[in-house]
Formats: sequence, C-alpha cells, structure tokens
Amino acid sequence: MDKIPDYKELERELNKYLEKKYGDRIRLIVSAFEPRVAGQDKGSRPERRKTPIDFDIRPEELISYLNSFIVKQDRAKEILATKICTHYNRIKYYLSRGKEPTGLGTIKNNIILIGPTGVGKTYMVKLIADRIGVPFVKADATKFSETGYVGGDVEDLVRELVLEADGDVERAQYGIIYIDEIDKIASSGNIIGPDVSRTGVQRGLLKLMEETEVELKPSNDPISQWEAIEHYRRTGKRQRRSINTRHILFIVSGAFNGLEDIIRRRMKKEGIGFGQQIRSRDERFEYLKHVTPEDLIEYGFESEFVGRLPVIAVLEPLDVDDLYQILKNPNSPLIANKKRDFRAYGIEVVFEDEALRRIAELAHLQRTGARGLVSVIEQVLLKYERKLPSTSIRHLVVTREMVDDPEGELQRLLEDPGSETYLRRFEGALRREREEIEAYILSRKGEFEGQYGPLFEGERVGILAERLLSREDDLNTALEELWRCYRQVRAFEKSFRDRYGIEISFDREAVDHLLKMLFSGEKSPKDLFLYLEGIYEPAMRLILERVPVTRFVIPRRGVEDPEGYFNELIRDFYQRNYGRNRQ
Repeated sequence: MDKIPDYKELERELNKYLEKKYGDRIRLIVSAFEPRVAGQDKGSRPERRKTPIDFDIRPEELISYLNSFIVKQDRAKEILATKICTHYNRIKYYLSRGKEPTGLGTIKNNIILIGPTGVGKTYMVKLIADRIGVPFVKADATKFSETGYVGGDVEDLVRELVLEADGDVERAQYGIIYIDEIDKIASSGNIIGPDVSRTGVQRGLLKLMEETEVELKPSNDPISQWEAIEHYRRTGKRQRRSINTRHILFIVSGAFNGLEDIIRRRMKKEGIGFGQQIRSRDERFEYLKHVTPEDLIEYGFESEFVGRLPVIAVLEPLDVDDLYQILKNPNSPLIANKKRDFRAYGIEVVFEDEALRRIAELAHLQRTGARGLVSVIEQVLLKYERKLPSTSIRHLVVTREMVDDPEGELQRLLEDPGSETYLRRFEGALRREREEIEAYILSRKGEFEGQYGPLFEGERVGILAERLLSREDDLNTALEELWRCYRQVRAFEKSFRDRYGIEISFDREAVDHLLKMLFSGEKSPKDLFLYLEGIYEPAMRLILERVPVTRFVIPRRGVEDPEGYFNELIRDFYQRNYGRNRQ
C-alpha cells in the first residue's frame, strides 16, 4: 500500500497541478491542510482577527488613481484621498485589534465639498467608492423634508446602504453616503416656514453623522409591521434588526452660491482682503479657499451640523483648457461613450485635436462645467448617429468644420463617402491619437513603475496604447490586466523548471509577443502554455542528450513559430556535434 502523503507533500503535489492548469493565480496554503492536534483549538498563539472590510490602500495610491480620471482639483483630490484612506485604515486597525477607543475624542472624517456645478464632485466620490469597494449611496438634499423622504425619512439612506451591500448589514456599516446640493437645506435665518423644515433635515442628518442605530424596517411601514406581527406570532419573540452608523462616512456637497460674499465681508472686517466686489468665478474661488466653519454657520447651517463635517474641500472652476484636457484624457468617459455608441453600428470614430478644442470652447459658454461637454458632443453627432448606420460608411473623423456646421459636413460626407482625402484624414487623426496616448502613458510612468516596472519596456507601452485607443478600458484597468498576463508568463517559466528540471526564460521580445497574444485574447493562457510546453519539453530533452545546456533563453521566434525554431535548433546542435566527432 502506498504511503499516505503528509500535508506538505499533498500541498506540493496539488500546487504543481494548479500551476499547470491556472498559472500562478491559485495556490493552496499549508495551514489549510495542516492536521489539527487534539487540544490545539486554543493554542498559545492567537489567530489574527479577520476584519469585515478588505482595505489596504494608501493616500498616494488613491491620488494616482484619481489622476487617471479627474482633471485639475489637485487640492480636493489630496484632501479626499488622504482623509478617506485614513478613515478606513483606522477602522481596519481597530477592528484587527478587536478593540475600539472608548470615551470622547473620536472624530469621524466626514467631508464637505464646495464647488460649482460640473467640476467633478459627484464623479470623484463615486470613483473613490468604486476603487475601495464599499457600498455607496447618493441622494440630493432637495428631496428631503423634516417629515419624510419619498415616503420615508433620512434614515432611508442608511437602509439603502444595506441594499447596496446585498443585504450584508455588517458590510453596509462601512459604506459611504453622499448627499449633493446640501446648500439647499441651509436656513436663511429670516424666513418662517420652509426654513423650519430645512433645519429639521439638518438635525435628522446630524443624528446619522454622529452614531445611532437605524432600524432596518421603519416603524411606519405597514408591510414591516405585518411581518413583525407574523414573526412574533410564530416565535413569541420580537425581531429587531438595526445598523449602526458609527463607521459610515458622510460626504456632502453643494455650489454654495453667496457664500463667497460672507467670506469677503469677514475678511474685510479682519483686514485680510481688499473688499472688492466679486466679478468672476476665479475671484469667487479665491474667496471660497478661505472658508471657515463660522462662515458655513452664518450661511444657515446649525453649528452642530457643521461640527460633524470637519473636513472641507473647495473645488476649482473649469476653464476652456481644463475642458479640453478632459476630452484629451484617454480615460475620459465622454469620448469613450461616444466611440462605443458608433462602434455598436460597426463605425469607428476618431476626433481631431482642433475639434476637441472647439467643443471645449462651446461647452465653456454654457457655464455648466463638464456637463456642457456632453451637450455639445450630442448636438454635433446626433444626426451622424442617426444617419450613418444606414450607409456603408465605417469611418468617421470629427473635425472642427463638423463641430461648427454638423449638417453641412454630414451632407458633404454622404455625397462623397469614399473620398481618399477623407480616409487619409481619418488615418492621420487615428495615428496622432495613438501617439498621444503613448505619451500619456509614459508621462505617468513614475507613478506606476514601482509596481509595474516591466510593463514599460519594449513594445508594452504600444500594447497598452492600443487597448486605450479602443476606449474599452482605463489605464489602471489595462495595467492590471497586462500585469496579470506578465505574471502568467513568468509563472510558466517557473512551473516548467519545477516540472521538468529544465530552466527556461523568454527574452524581452519573446515576452512582448506572448503579452500581445494573451492581452488581446488571441490565445487563452491554458491553450497557449500547453501548446508551448508540448513542443518545448521533448525538444529540450533531445538537445540535452547531446549538449549539457544549463539554461534555454527563448527568443521571439521561439514563441511565434516554436516548432520551426526548435527544429532548426536541434539540427544546428547535431550538425555541430557530428562535425566535431568526424574531426
């Protein structure tokens, strides 16, 4: 009878099988198979407490992520990334210790964002929530009243977090609630009536932002009451489920029109400012940078409410150059969405630089920030999106002339759809876009090199640029996927050595070619590596019978045409060996 392997031998054998089938994506841990000795349940070394949130992000990493999507707003990105990372790392620290601080003095990093419409407030918060992977709920403060919110009350926001967490109450307790247009619930201080309701909403939110228990089933819901009665009738026990708001992060935002006048008067009184009238958005921003909690209280917020929002970030207005840079950003959802719209009909769209500049100029005139870009793009391309799918045209280049005269340019395109001049213009715009994307990737090399250094060698920047050119992925996602492919290549080298005792390594050009095949989906990792393994192993065994080679360095041809490459290699080895024997 064969000897039963111990847990380490079992792990080693299973890992060899898993590496062969899946690369380095799956590994078994020794402790998973380690036999438990009687009486070991309460060992001398306590197990590390598992926390309900999986968070291991540093502020610099989160800022770098935001830089991929958000133009300008450096100060706001710094504040948001730092305070949110601190909030969740602090939670993780205390939960891992199994003990939280007691008594007074614990202040939560709730945040207030101040800035005009269309500068990226909501977009920035949503990006962060997606990146860190916590439940996220957004609402507009204008929908609240003291008596209710769409049939419920402000506590419904907390209940929605549970829905976003797929019913996981514990995970929902670490979510983010984002409330926009918070300035609309500020009391003017001299009106009786509506302002009473606004103050009531502030007090309702105040309870949530501190720490309170929120019933998951509101008492005024007849269905919940009926379910509670049925549960009591069956079990004889009352059923109470609640969620604690201690760790829920609250972020509020608004335009705060008129706040700059309060700040200007205060600064004039303190002898800080010049006291001039505010005539432009840039001047308004310069005053808003000096906002204090006292200014917000004078604006119409309860002092306790302001006290629960200790972090203030002011966002800058966007000028024409900023709007232009938003359109130029390879991660911009505006251009990506429009490319996808036309690609759904088999039409490839490319934008000339002058067209993007003109779109930015027209959008700036609307005074709605980045929202104006969407409006202008739709105005320009709507008729093309309607007409071209019914034609044979499969390439569209958006020019400045098209932005200024959409209908006239559409008519000219329909009259001569096969124009060589037009096709050359499309190809030229596509080439320039690819070059600009490569330059963008290299401009951010310093941010990513510590983690993805090998991905900036050889043809790999071009591989990334090709993916970004399609606008199907952002740079961060593309880097992660290419990095996974790179690790699969290196894992194959290692697993080949472990299985056959033969050391192989791919040179840089060979790695580039493998990455192209894997990254494009041309070959699955399983199919590709099994195919190579089936050729490499017998060929190398044959060579090793004659020549004591210690390591095989495989060039590009060894992955492009492995059979032809090794046939030539074997022939050369035998010819050299046969020639020496004859001599």
